[in-house]
Formats: sequence, structure tokens, C-alpha cells
Amino acid sequence: MKMLLIGQSVEDHILFDGLEKPVTPGGIFYSAAGLSSLKSEDDEIYLCTSIAEKNYHLFEWIYNDIDLSYSTYVEKIPEIYLTVRTGYERDECYNHITDSLSVTYDNLNSFDGIYINMITGFDISLETLKEIRKHFPGIIYLDVHSLARGLNDKMERHFRTIPNFSEWAKSVTIIQVNENELLTLSENQNEKEIAKEILSYGAKILIVTYGERGAGIYFIKENELKYIFVSVDKVETLNQVGCGDVFGSSYFYKYLKTKNYIEALRFAVKASQCVASYGNIMQIRNLKIDVS
Repeated sequence: MKMLLIGQSVEDHILFDGLEKPVTPGGIFYSAAGLSSLKSEDDEIYLCTSIAEKNYHLFEWIYNDIDLSYSTYVEKIPEIYLTVRTGYERDECYNHITDSLSVTYDNLNSFDGIYINMITGFDISLETLKEIRKHFPGIIYLDVHSLARGLNDKMERHFRTIPNFSEWAKSVTIIQVNENELLTLSENQNEKEIAKEILSYGAKILIVTYGERGAGIYFIKENELKYIFVSVDKVETLNQVGCGDVFGSSYFYKYLKTKNYIEALRFAVKASQCVASYGNIMQIRNLKIDVS
């Protein structure tokens, strides 16, 4: 399989339950790391992101195994300061925002699937997504991520209703949100009603992640809204950063392989709980073995 990932690479500065962690690679890195760890020998991963030479050493142990021909070198990538508390939504503050990514539309039809993670919320514009859809009729996976958050003059990110999200939903196959992001998709605040509305625009699957409880998917079958939930096994949580990103790329990968949305859900939940149990980011190299 040939897959294209789109999203910003960022430098993470994390305060986890009051403890300052070492600087780590972040953003689309986690999606790429998950996919790189799960892929078979004949799978090809291409990445459209921004890369800065000064901190490339943080990313190279994953990015060196990925085709970066769609990526761009810049002077500086975003720095994100994350305050993470167990059981709560994280707080985000940015030190730098890069321009939207430049996407090459030629040869998009050579890919089996396109995975878009809106790491900063500015990774691509709605117009770019529409152009991608014009050139690629296949499976497009959208992790809403920071598209759900506005940006104030202090570079802080807070949830808001996403402008024109119906237009985003028309151009993708699968949409991923967490519980808080879900409420930014619509003026409606009822989960089931939001799912009905979003799927009416053209997306086939809406995924909602619930942290340590698990994840569920909404889809339409025989003109009725259906819902399936998969719970998470009890694990010692050593990490809360990147779990949703690995969930997304794992679901994307398994769905491309099997076209079975339930099997993909079980697989992605297992992958995310593995990442939550990793005390060291390098352990993600064991993901394929740990999931199986």
C-alpha cells in the first residue's frame, strides 16, 4: 500500500501532572511513528510536513524511514507548550505557527489513502482539502485535532465552533474527534444528533475517542444511524500525548487493509492503549508486536 500523511511537525514542551518532560518531537510525528511501526515491508509512507534542520535530530529516527519528497524545509517549526493532567483535556500554548503546508496535487491517484491530521489547525486550508478531493477520489481520513481550537493574541488555543465544517465533511471519508472536539463540529450539542448531521454531509464514518474509556464509531446503514463502541483494557497510563494520533493512523492503516470499520476500531483502540502505557517514546517501535 502507498499512503500519504499530511500535517505539521511540532516541538513539544510538556508539563505532565506538574512534572516537566524533556523536549520531544510531536504533531504528525506520532501519526507517522505509529504507521511506520505497523507497516509491512511492501508498504510505502509519504509525508507532507514542515521540517527544520535545527531540531531534525528529534524526528530522524522515524522520518529517515519515510519518503519526505512532499515535505518542505523551513527555518522554524511550531513549538507547543502542553499542560497535561491525567483525566483532563490538555491546555495548549504556541510559540510559533508556520504557514499552511504546500500540497502537490500531481500523482495523488497513486496513493491508496490520504491521512490528514490538523495538528495546528492551519496545516491545510479548506480550499486545499477541496483540491485534494478533486484530484483524489479515494479514502481521506481527517483528524480534526486543533482545527477545533481558535487562536487568541496570547497564542493560546481554546475550543470554538469550526466555521463551515459542513464543507470539510463533504470532502473526507472518515472524521476523528475526541469528546470536546465533537462539540465544535456543530451548533448542536447532542452527540447522536451531531453524528447524524455530520454524516449527512457525505463523510462515511465519524469516530469519537473517549480517552481511557475507549472509542466509538457512527455510520449510516440502511438509512439508520448505527453506533459501535470498543472499551480500553486497564493499563498503567504513563503517557497521554500522541495516543489519539496513533489511534488515527492505526485505524487508517487497518481500514485501508481490511475495509472493515469494526476490526479497524478494535485495532486502533489496542494501539492507543499500548502507546498510553509507554514510558519512553522509543517504545513505539514495538507497537506492531504489542498490538498483536
